[in-house]
Amino acid sequence: MKRNADLSIRKILAHEGGYVNHPSDPGGATNKGITIATFRSHIKRNGTIADLKALTVQQAVVVYKAQYWDKVRGDELPSGVDYTVADFAVNSGPSRAAKYLQKALGVTQDGSIGPNTIAATYAADPKTIIRKINADRLAFMKRIKGGELWETFGRGWQRRVDAVRSTSLALVDAAPTPAPDAERHWLVALILSLFGGKT
Repeated sequence: MKRNADLSIRKILAHEGGYVNHPSDPGGATNKGITIATFRSHIKRNGTIADLKALTVQQAVVVYKAQYWDKVRGDELPSGVDYTVADFAVNSGPSRAAKYLQKALGVTQDGSIGPNTIAATYAADPKTIIRKINADRLAFMKRIKGGELWETFGRGWQRRVDAVRSTSLALVDAAPTPAPDAERHWLVALILSLFGGKT
C-alpha cells in the first residue's frame, strides 16, 4: 500500500546498515545495501567507491523507491505483503521476489507483477502469503552457492527474515479493511484474462 512505502524503506535501510565490502558477498561493495552498479544507475553514472561511501539517506530512499518498491508495485499490494515482497526484492531482485509472490498465489510465475497477480493477492489471505513467501525466501537463501553463503551470513539473514515476517504480519493487523482497490483489481484481471494480458 502507498501508505507503507516510507515505513518499508526505513525498515529496509535499518537492515542494510552502512558501508560494507565483505569478500564473501557476491554483490561486492555496498552502502546502505546499494551496490556501486545500482548507485551508478540511479545517482551518478560515473560514481566511484568514494561516492558510494558518501551516499546519503535521501539518495538511498530514491534508489529503493525506484529500483525496488515501484518495480514490485508496492503501492498496489496489500498491506504487509508489500513490505515482504519489497524487502525480498532488495536482497534477491524484483523479478525473483515477484516469482515467489506468484508461486505463493498459484498464478503464472513470469517475474512481473501485473493486474492478475495484484488481484490474486486481494483474493488470498495476506498472512498466509507472508508466511509462505518468507519461508520460501529462507529456503532459497540456504541453497545459494550450495549453502556456502548461509554458513557466513545465515544468522543475520535469519534474523532479518524473521523481523520482516513479524513486521509484515503486524501491518496486516493495522491495515484498513476491506482493501480499497480489491474490486477494481478483480475487474481488471477479469478483462485481461478474457483478452490476454500480463499476470
